[in-house]
Amino acid sequence: MKLNCDLGESFGIWQLGQDDKLMPHIDMANIACGFHAGDAHVIHKTLQLAKQHKVEVGAHPSYPDKLGFGRRSMLCSKQEIIELVHYQVAALDGMAKNLGIDISYVKPHGALYNDMMSDESVCDAIFEAISSYHRPLKLMLLATPKQQRFRDQADASGITLIFEAFSDRRYTENGHLMSRKDPQAVLNEAEMIQQVTSLMESGEVICDTGKKIPLQADSLCVHGDNDQAIKVIQELKRLCQN
Repeated sequence: MKLNCDLGESFGIWQLGQDDKLMPHIDMANIACGFHAGDAHVIHKTLQLAKQHKVEVGAHPSYPDKLGFGRRSMLCSKQEIIELVHYQVAALDGMAKNLGIDISYVKPHGALYNDMMSDESVCDAIFEAISSYHRPLKLMLLATPKQQRFRDQADASGITLIFEAFSDRRYTENGHLMSRKDPQAVLNEAEMIQQVTSLMESGEVICDTGKKIPLQADSLCVHGDNDQAIKVIQELKRLCQN
């Protein structure tokens, strides 16, 4: 299972994460496109790192919400969502091409990602944005116990999907991520190892109620903003490669 990580989320003199330390340990980099984080310099630097370490690159678009880091839902029309996704993907795609890189997928960020999973109208807009882009791109979205409807929609739209699981987030019984507002939403290091081990060995994770839920995932999302977290990611990579 490939490891993916949200990167390029610094902005100006404000620094977030340790992209240079993370990049050697991941397979896929979801690079912010400037609407929730990132700027031209950060995007360029992150793309260079991805090329150096031969990491697959995807666009990580969001609602236009830098102040809220893209974690607040916005009432956008279907056409507005299509346009804001195209704008961001095209910006990253163009900068990547200048470095000889082809981006291969799109993973929405934050509230746009959560809305895609829970609101059919937002989901339809995202699918149309990907299917109407001028060249084929895959779409990364959340693996849940009921993901056949997304497969059917993808088949109808001519889109290839990448289903991802999260190493550091607690799940609810419906297979969605627990809200970050809940103090139990983010797992500690031991819980992360346990969750990924269960996912790899049995294809299941334990949700907030203690119930086991099945997940079929192609990729594992990891986050690391300190040296200890990077050590945990190295262990998760070992688990995913065995």
